[in-house]
Amino acid sequence: MKILVCISHVPDTTSKINFTDGDTKFDTNGVQFVINPNDEFGLTRAMWFKEKQGASVDVVNVGGPETEPTLRKALAIGADSAIRVNTEATDGFAVAKQLAKVVNDGGYDLVIAGRESIDYNGAMVPGMLAAMVDANFVTNCISLEVEGSDATAVREIDGGKETVKTALPLVIGGQKGLVEESDLRIPNMRGIMMARKKPLNVVEPTDVSAETKAVRFEKPAPKGAVKLVDADNLDALVTLLHTEAKVI
Repeated sequence: MKILVCISHVPDTTSKINFTDGDTKFDTNGVQFVINPNDEFGLTRAMWFKEKQGASVDVVNVGGPETEPTLRKALAIGADSAIRVNTEATDGFAVAKQLAKVVNDGGYDLVIAGRESIDYNGAMVPGMLAAMVDANFVTNCISLEVEGSDATAVREIDGGKETVKTALPLVIGGQKGLVEESDLRIPNMRGIMMARKKPLNVVEPTDVSAETKAVRFEKPAPKGAVKLVDADNLDALVTLLHTEAKVI
């Protein structure tokens, strides 16, 4: 089984976010980038298929040279090789088109992508990719088993979980729960040294135009002042909710 894991290069959630050029560009100065958490769950699940079923695992990212440390980390975790599509990730449609070419050229049986990236939260790339490569698709995936060419997946739905059976080729949108958080892997020194010898192939992008563009970024409004009311002064609380908050 050939597995491709899609890796997004995203800011660490503890990073301080700023914008430049009149709030039209993201300021990367001082920002630590990491593997998208949803992709990290998927990569760990792919490692399980590699170790238990002998699958081969490649990782792919659409981005410039600055994303290569993130790909190297994925190689250190255990992926066999990495692919970087040498173009900026402009929007979900363009990224899906670039990934579709990689999938078709590589003949992958299973593509594991994160349900969404934590920077743009678009949740659109895995579904579009599945349509472009004519593969089955399961999103919000929290469990995946593969036997031969058959797959059983569990996904979150409103108010519960749904178990579906499908066949390869398959694209999934994985998330927290695909593996336990305690099973996530941290590269050790041996893995880091081996990653230096593993292939990281840079491929040129296919010709595609983005369908959308970011016009302007805006930070959330700062939190307003808070008034504290003693627990035994319910009359004052009711008055404030009525006159100032205007929620009653």
